[in-house]
Amino acid sequence: MDKAPWIGLIGLGTMGAALALNMAEKGWPVAVHNRTESVTQQFLKTAGPLASKLTGAPTLQALVDALTPPRAIILMVPAGEVVDQQIAALAPLLDPGDLIIDAGNANYLDTERRFHDSRGAGYDFMGIGVSGGEEGARHGPSIMAGGEARQWQRVGPLLRSIAARFQDEPCAALLGPGGAGHFVKMVHNGIEYADMQMIAETYAIMRDGLGLDAPRIADIFAGWNGGPLESYLIEISAEVLRAVDPLTGQPMPDVILDVAGQKGTGRWTAIEAQKLGVAIPVIEAAVAARNISARPEARARGAQTFGALPQRLPPDALPAADLEQALIAGKILCYAQGFEMMTASSTEFGWNLPLPVIAEIWRAGCIIRSAMLNDMAEALRNSPDDDLIFAPFFSAKLIHAEPALRRVVAAAMQAGIAVPALSAGLSWFDAMRTPRGSANLIQAQRDFFGAHGFVRIDGQDVPHGPWGAG
Repeated sequence: MDKAPWIGLIGLGTMGAALALNMAEKGWPVAVHNRTESVTQQFLKTAGPLASKLTGAPTLQALVDALTPPRAIILMVPAGEVVDQQIAALAPLLDPGDLIIDAGNANYLDTERRFHDSRGAGYDFMGIGVSGGEEGARHGPSIMAGGEARQWQRVGPLLRSIAARFQDEPCAALLGPGGAGHFVKMVHNGIEYADMQMIAETYAIMRDGLGLDAPRIADIFAGWNGGPLESYLIEISAEVLRAVDPLTGQPMPDVILDVAGQKGTGRWTAIEAQKLGVAIPVIEAAVAARNISARPEARARGAQTFGALPQRLPPDALPAADLEQALIAGKILCYAQGFEMMTASSTEFGWNLPLPVIAEIWRAGCIIRSAMLNDMAEALRNSPDDDLIFAPFFSAKLIHAEPALRRVVAAAMQAGIAVPALSAGLSWFDAMRTPRGSANLIQAQRDFFGAHGFVRIDGQDVPHGPWGAG
């Protein structure tokens, strides 16, 4: 090895190993440690020519000793209690100014706590969100950092060097203090849930409603990937639908049980939105849909009790162009809700999140990367305090796509095809364009049973109704 490393990494699972190789490939010497030493040794054996940039450490003390102060150590261990245990074991070995970086899928509240606990504890702490899966970690993820400017000055050059690039700009940035980076990653994952759900709903319409087979649906998705919907998720949806099961010769998706797993980040997004008082119904519907998918026995019983759905649509009921426009509208509405949530968090926590920068670092490397994010970054830069749906570029797209979204949701509901995310997006859009809704009745009810009062539209100072006034 040319020189002693100052950067270390703990946790050589799939993501940790990929990230270590990425750093080594970019020229950074790295010391690595895994709780099971045999994993470390096997990793070094399979690192090939990059092994010269890697130092294996059998113990935490050996890892710390291998690093030149001031040290920076990245944790790539499971989120939750394991992170706290790792910090507790590592902290006594560190010198003042050494930096611990949690790069796992942490809850931002845990990151906030750990950030504050580190003050006066003899070490520094940062939390960074890393998106892109194994491929991204190995060749260039999107990196959403939370911490102090002085910390970013130390590790920013390294993180920017290993990040994905969009038009030669690295997709890595310091977004705010404490848990800001992990909060943004949480919202990213919520949007990811919603984007995947809307794509799956469109697939269900084509498969169950229109009777199209997997290869034909793959061709449609591939065609869409050449237009406004160009994105990683649309691209891989086409590839997945083209894949053939080596055991049966059937399309691969046709042999997969319809139960979607989740690690909780989408649920966190829904919970935190409620705390902030922000409506994100598309993301909430996507989380609920995964919960429903996890109950196959109950769904089978429902089909027996109430009759199986869905029913077949007429062959020409929904042209592919309508489905494409519905997905475009749904995507805009979903992202608009996510960015509104981040705006609210900036106000609540004083973070001043740079929304255009967030859109920019999502343009490559991450799971939700798409061509539309470039336009979103421009819209947010031009009108940083406005809702995304009111940006001229996106309001024009919504005006154009809304009739198709309405036709798609109506046809799906008529046939009994569940489209919770698309329908939630449409309902939210309808509510956002209704100048006088029905909440006046809710407020009257609240005043009736709880004397909560109300505001009159004529400005009169009469805050209660005449309910029960003899």
